[in-house]
Amino acid sequence: MSADVDRNVILRGEVELAERAGHLFDAREEFVCAARDLRTWALPGVRERIIAERRRRRPDLPAYKLHNPEALADEESERRLVEIARAGANVRICTTPLPHETIVIDRRIAILAGPPRAGVREYTVVRSPGVVKGVVSLFWATWERAADLADHRRDRPPALSAESRRILRLLGDGLKDETAARQLEMSLRTYRRRVAEILTLLDAESRFQAGLRAHELGLVG
Repeated sequence: MSADVDRNVILRGEVELAERAGHLFDAREEFVCAARDLRTWALPGVRERIIAERRRRRPDLPAYKLHNPEALADEESERRLVEIARAGANVRICTTPLPHETIVIDRRIAILAGPPRAGVREYTVVRSPGVVKGVVSLFWATWERAADLADHRRDRPPALSAESRRILRLLGDGLKDETAARQLEMSLRTYRRRVAEILTLLDAESRFQAGLRAHELGLVG
């Protein structure tokens, strides 16, 4: 029992996780993650730094991400998930309720995130081979029953905000970017960034294609 206890440790908060276990995220063979939604880390920048370092060291590392439909509940989350898939990760959506977040690195280390308590989340780092094997088995069993992100999104409209829908209407009206930006009281740069984000959500390569897709999905009249 003591050997297994020594293999596992509970860390409080993302800073402690990054400081004491950040190096564990440096997967060499495979990285898998299961999470209810994308709101898994509270501190800005911590997760991003870990992921950026992993991608720098292993840009072609196989990555698998499993989420509940809640991961597509708002425009920002859906766009992030689409961009993650475009960057090369395998992403699936399942209806089976998932824990807050479970990460497995190279099938040898599991990191289990608990619910926040008093604003602080606990992370259990598991190295016990038997436990990790069980977590891996559950992940792949759920993965097999899940739908590919593209298939899940194909016949459903993205979760566009009121602002995005207004931008779509202005695009349909054929207004120049400068004119549309003025009407929306935003800078030209911001307007063009928002248009690009909407194209991502509509899986469109052009504004014309985005307009067709928006009509198909009933997003504009």
